Amino acid sequence: MNNLVIGQFVPGDGFLYKIDPRTKIMVTIGYVFVLVFAQNWGTYAWSAAFLGLALLLTKQGLGLYWRGLKPILWLIMFTVILQLAFSGGTPVLFQLGFIKVTQPGLINGIYVVVRFVLIVLMSTILTITTPPTSIASAIESLLKPLKAVKVPVAELALMLSIALRFVPLLMGETDKIMKAQKSRGMSMSTGSLMKRAKAVVPLLVPLFVGALQRAFDLANAMEVRGFETAEGRTRYRELAYTRNDTLVLVSSLALLVVFIILLFVS
Repeated sequence: MNNLVIGQFVPGDGFLYKIDPRTKIMVTIGYVFVLVFAQNWGTYAWSAAFLGLALLLTKQGLGLYWRGLKPILWLIMFTVILQLAFSGGTPVLFQLGFIKVTQPGLINGIYVVVRFVLIVLMSTILTITTPPTSIASAIESLLKPLKAVKVPVAELALMLSIALRFVPLLMGETDKIMKAQKSRGMSMSTGSLMKRAKAVVPLLVPLFVGALQRAFDLANAMEVRGFETAEGRTRYRELAYTRNDTLVLVSSLALLVVFIILLFVS
């Protein structure tokens, strides 16, 4: 649980901490969208350089990001194995039964690793430099045009804010339950796969019950305080674009132009 970094806010004083959350969300979405179209080493190298600059601007140690990558390494490796095993093409590097590992499959597997890592790290940068409440406010602001078609943007932002606030609470609750189970002699990391799967049940049941109880308590608290709708509610901190936001957006557009050039030239 201590290795899960994505989704958590880490206080700091880097340049990206001072950027408007709406700017960071738009840049992150654009970055992920760009990576979908990356098809050669030049585009991936340029995307990695952009990410490296963003990492420097957070002023956080690389160990923090590595700690956030470790929990998903198994998912990355599983995806790579599937890519290697079922990609066609020639030449065939080696064959094990009906499984053929080809050169295009190997290259695509490397692309998958790079894409996964870059997307996860960029998402991590967004969450560690932006408080959950600011992310919810930014999403509400970006979705304001949907009010014209009667989409309850304020209520959606409120639900997102509550969900983001529940993430650290549930993580802390999970850690407490795991320690309580271990103190009673239960192990979740030893034995057969079936035994470890069964050991998860005593963890999920109290966690699920605790989450429901917290939800009921929150609903009752909102009701007794007269909460009716999120529409028209004021905020303690108002979002405002600054010169730094303009600089980030213009720089991102310039990097996008270079990316498009590399995409068609290489």
